[in-house]
Amino acid sequence: MARVGPKLNQSNTLLMISSVYSSLSKAEKKVADAVLSNPEEAVLATVTDLAEQAGVGETSVIRFCRTLGFRGYHEFKLSVAQNLVDRPSSLSDAVIDQADDMMTVARKVSMYHETMLKNTIELLGEDSLGLAVDLMLAANKIYVYGVGSSGITALDLHYRLMRTGFNVEAHRDSHIIAMSASLLKKGDLVFVISTSGSTRDLVDPVKEAKENGASVICMTSHYRSPIVAYADLVLLVPSREMPTEGGALSTKFMQIHMLSILTTILSLKMEGAGQALEKTARSVADKLY
Repeated sequence: MARVGPKLNQSNTLLMISSVYSSLSKAEKKVADAVLSNPEEAVLATVTDLAEQAGVGETSVIRFCRTLGFRGYHEFKLSVAQNLVDRPSSLSDAVIDQADDMMTVARKVSMYHETMLKNTIELLGEDSLGLAVDLMLAANKIYVYGVGSSGITALDLHYRLMRTGFNVEAHRDSHIIAMSASLLKKGDLVFVISTSGSTRDLVDPVKEAKENGASVICMTSHYRSPIVAYADLVLLVPSREMPTEGGALSTKFMQIHMLSILTTILSLKMEGAGQALEKTARSVADKLY
């Protein structure tokens, strides 16, 4: 019997398909393309109909459903149907044309980011958010890792956690990250930020940190990426980046939005957070005019 993958958030199946797309087989990608291009028709189609539309065999459709964590095609269709009820406006409405005037561009960019923010909430489950908060509150020390553009996001999380009173440090250099991870132990927590989830400068150190007993929270846009294999918890952030757009500002917005949600909850739950925020604010008060 084919192995059923880990259960994903069924209310966000269309978003999850985009998240795992890069790790699908060639045949599974054809099924994904058929579903994403016309989900309304996919809900009405039989497994044979969808297989014909995608140009694959019926077994490929079933395998695709199981990859997403569903027991079969019918369960998959029910989830997509539920997803369509609250489906946000299409991102195609925000496509910028060269003939657009400046205000039209401004409106489309805003519409795009609004839709992506809604998608971020759709991907965020209450259980995942609660577990992330619990892991961070229980950690002896938090290590934030990120390289390239994700390293900039790592600095933002370090700043937020430091001001709240957490014992935290952040690293962006691959050599420092490797050395830091080799010294981690049980009770430590790694919060790793990687949009692709496939950066070796992060995957290898996170694997070692996990083997050393540290807990791992991973914020990524690809659920089936290599780094996820070593994570205790995955926080998914939607991203629509072309290969030439590494570090796109829209992805950065979604990451910061997720971190803002998380650190706001942490500041409410952590004992002494209010005092820490006040102390850090007073420490720089005389540096302002």
